Amino acid sequence: MQDPFGRDVSYLRVSVTDRCDFRCVYCMAEDMTFLPKKDVLSLEELDRLCGAFVRLGVRKLRLTGGEPLVRRNIMWLINRLGEHLKSGDLDELTVTTNGSQLEKLADQLYAAGMRRINVSLDTLNEEKFVAITRWGKYDKVMAGLDAADRAGLKVKINAVALKGVNDDELDHMVEWCGKRGYDLTFIEVMPMGDMGEHQRVDQYLPLSMVRAELQKNWTLEDIDYNTGGPARYVRVKETGHRIGFITPMTHNFCESCNRVRLTCTGTLFMCLGQDDAADLREPLRASESDELLQQAILEAIDRKPKGHDFIIDRRSDKPAVGRHMSVTGG
Repeated sequence: MQDPFGRDVSYLRVSVTDRCDFRCVYCMAEDMTFLPKKDVLSLEELDRLCGAFVRLGVRKLRLTGGEPLVRRNIMWLINRLGEHLKSGDLDELTVTTNGSQLEKLADQLYAAGMRRINVSLDTLNEEKFVAITRWGKYDKVMAGLDAADRAGLKVKINAVALKGVNDDELDHMVEWCGKRGYDLTFIEVMPMGDMGEHQRVDQYLPLSMVRAELQKNWTLEDIDYNTGGPARYVRVKETGHRIGFITPMTHNFCESCNRVRLTCTGTLFMCLGQDDAADLREPLRASESDELLQQAILEAIDRKPKGHDFIIDRRSDKPAVGRHMSVTGG
């Protein structure tokens, strides 16, 4: 599949649920109203949708949420999708998780064909962890990481840079990840959804400042490395591991965008930072054949925009995009 700007679309991120067992302050309000279960696609429908994308040329699938691993019977879907790895039609199947379910599922994920996962972890301070996640249990996440290590899953840590929250422990996170053998990616706050009492301007920390601070204590070497996502990577000379920077605010990464996002309701967003979307649920359910579905997918790819519209309005603090990150998938 190729979009109007000549970019090959080979990466699909699938939000299998908008529900989560955490309430992270940059992602959702504490009193979130989640989708009624009747509006959410069945696991069988998600399997069929993903299969259609794979047949059209998607080579990488990432499951997201909400928290994808809290969805009931999620391993059925993961095992089904793992069959595309065995056939050679898919290069990678992976997941972005908060780590809360890894202690019980890490071995099963590896058995299904996953070899690397992303774990969202914004602090190594237990008190801060509770403040950021509201409902999260730090010890449970640490136990989950230990389980992932034992299972043989390669872990990358995703950390949202939050001004006044975790900006005093960035060096510690680099050191900790180096010791555990993890790559680390820092992410700028994205202006999506109403956060209630938490203001975007208060949270926003440019990653240019993060990198400048890290360079005081670490040797950061620019490298030509790409996982298929939006991060730009450096290697930390002292640890041998990588740090990625995802900068939707300070550096637009759209020129190399190769991905689209599918929600658990069957809505396809061609861009995280735009509201244009395509309904795939209707063609999915209209026929047992995938002809209408594949036609709808290709028509949507033809509308993929050149770039996003992310901006933090310092006067009104209104989000650039009204939906929460948990709706589209992180």
